[in-house]
Amino acid sequence: MTKQPNILLITTDQQRFDTTGDAAPSFLRTPHLDVLAREGVTFNRAYSDCPICVAARVGIMTGQFVGTHGMRGNGSTSDVLDRNSTLPALLRQAGYQTAAIGKMHFTPERARHGFDEMILPADYYREMAGSGSPLQPMHHGLGQNELYPGMATVPEAQTLTSWISEQCVEYIKERRDPSVPFFLWCSYTKPHPPLDPPEPYYSMYRNSPIPEPFVGDWAAEEQCPEAFARFRQSWSLDQIPAEIIREARAAYYGLITQIDYNMGRMLAALQDEGMLEDTLIVFTSDHGEHLGDHNTGGKVFFTESSAHVPFILRLPKSWERRMHGTTCAVPVTFADILPTLLTAAAAEVPQSTDGMDLTALARGDLPEPRRFVETMCDTEPSYLGITDGRWKYTWFPEGEQELLFDLDSDPHELSNLALRAEYREHCERLHSQLVARDQQRGGQWSHGQRLLGRPRRGDSERDRRNRSWPGFHTEHFPVDVRH
Repeated sequence: MTKQPNILLITTDQQRFDTTGDAAPSFLRTPHLDVLAREGVTFNRAYSDCPICVAARVGIMTGQFVGTHGMRGNGSTSDVLDRNSTLPALLRQAGYQTAAIGKMHFTPERARHGFDEMILPADYYREMAGSGSPLQPMHHGLGQNELYPGMATVPEAQTLTSWISEQCVEYIKERRDPSVPFFLWCSYTKPHPPLDPPEPYYSMYRNSPIPEPFVGDWAAEEQCPEAFARFRQSWSLDQIPAEIIREARAAYYGLITQIDYNMGRMLAALQDEGMLEDTLIVFTSDHGEHLGDHNTGGKVFFTESSAHVPFILRLPKSWERRMHGTTCAVPVTFADILPTLLTAAAAEVPQSTDGMDLTALARGDLPEPRRFVETMCDTEPSYLGITDGRWKYTWFPEGEQELLFDLDSDPHELSNLALRAEYREHCERLHSQLVARDQQRGGQWSHGQRLLGRPRRGDSERDRRNRSWPGFHTEHFPVDVRH
């Protein structure tokens, strides 16, 4: 390394791991992600350690595990983030110009948390509402958590995905300070529902051999963990007909291809400015989406569909010992992004960081790579989980229920081995790991050598289906435009 590289962090929202690389369906069109994979390192055991939007973003910003930063769901980022110790703040102190474009999910919305500049979806909706056009985005009535397919109500060039890309291209070409390196976080809002791609992406996969959902034996009502059953029943996700799930998957794939094609505009802008070769690029997503797997939708849980995410690190081509076209199976998570980028920028990595430098990991320079990624959610639902990349264990306090999977032989989590005596040793080994980690944090989840259980709530299926709804769509009309 002879100079600080420009850094481009690209994140999507709610993109499953099996939409990139060898895990993706052969018909899925992602040419630019394929290029990044050929030119970079794919971490094929990357997990969101709290598969919820805000928690994942806080992990990126702090370089800390969810058990350290404490954001165990969607909440106020200002409770855990400041202006001086976040990833953009530390890069700015190292001489970088920093910008965030797209979905940040910060609280309050305009909190910069160390960024020099932020351009948000709210700016897009304000611009669209003020345009006077009768065509406005998201006027189809579908909400942000509905697993039903739709079509964009504006042309492709006026979608939020296209707008975010346009803002990033303008930043690269026009608005950055060319005398200093930049850190740009491009944060796409899709393929998060509503699943509403524009044409041609809406029709692109409707006649493709869409994979059927995977449904594990443990997802049957008589074996399903109570917290998992309550989630899908509260949103009635288990009652969506198979043909609608298939159309939803086709729309989901369309959104991913739209993002990929739009990413090409950013890569072209870097190429036009002579910076592509020397830019470090990270691509990942905050969490996945069940898409009907295990008779549910959404995210939140420590399943492969929900927590396993795509993750590619593409190093500048001028670097010595540059790894490319390779795969790393060590479990990684969002806490690893901060130390990776700070090390690349020749900046000091804070002692408070939980993550590891993924460049050093890919090169084989870490003498003791991480063995486990731990996950947790302490809102609704509540659980602890842990994986070493092969064995994956989840503990649900309610009813003291367990899930255990051997991902090598059962990558789609079809059989819960926790119910079989011959696998008890693996349950106990991973249970002990969770207890030890919890005790180091003060013992919120455990006592002695065991994790604490909680009684079942006893609410009925009828009550669950009457109590909750994933949320109706809210029109985006800024006050200063409407009145």
